[in-house]
Amino acid sequence: MNTALIIDDNSKARDFLKRDLQSFCPQLKVVGEADGVLSGLKAIKKHRPDIVFLDIHMEDGTGFDVLELCGEIPFKVIFTTASDAHAIQAFKFSAIDYLLKPIDIEELIAAVQKATAAPALPAENVDLLKEHLQAEGTPAKRMALHTADKIHICLTSDIIRCEADVNYTLFCMKDGQEILVTKTLKHFDQLLSPLGFCRVHQSHLINLQEVKEFVKTEGGYLVMSNRGRVPVSNRKRAEVMELITRIH
Repeated sequence: MNTALIIDDNSKARDFLKRDLQSFCPQLKVVGEADGVLSGLKAIKKHRPDIVFLDIHMEDGTGFDVLELCGEIPFKVIFTTASDAHAIQAFKFSAIDYLLKPIDIEELIAAVQKATAAPALPAENVDLLKEHLQAEGTPAKRMALHTADKIHICLTSDIIRCEADVNYTLFCMKDGQEILVTKTLKHFDQLLSPLGFCRVHQSHLINLQEVKEFVKTEGGYLVMSNRGRVPVSNRKRAEVMELITRIH
């Protein structure tokens, strides 16, 4: 049986989470809890949990302080956070699992199932999350891309285009690399559209800065910086032409 530790400075939040884990995640045994950074470090050393539910903001520091002081992170981490639009974006760009308070039962069950099957949290993802949380109000420059066997940290400006592949997304990068990511195109459309990307077709999301030509014949298509062709849907044609004219 997997073990869990809850670190949160709100006693009610700890009680609610412990109760829900006992009721809905019987495969996970809660072996301890802590109310801050120092007590959390002691509890981790004592219990050596498989999964840590970690609050971000606590009275004596942050969840990042806990991870940094631990050194290696042999356990899985599920962050818990209050509903905050900027924080949610930061988690998505960093490809790190999180739960919003008050915690939804179905999301809790899914997070536990995913955590028990996933490898431990890479330090690069934690650094990326910190970077995004600290850079509130500025565009994201880097993001984490999960593939079946690794996590790529890339510059958003290095992405030429994204293409839907059922429930996966294929990223075409400036260096010629193609990365198949285990999330849908809709997910990346929501993340990247505010950063100068445009969904030009049901199956295609492009970096507007990487457009070289808009060919109006043959139904209309874009020629990208890597010479790849991307179709433009009739519904998006006028919008795409306007955006390209504005940028170029």
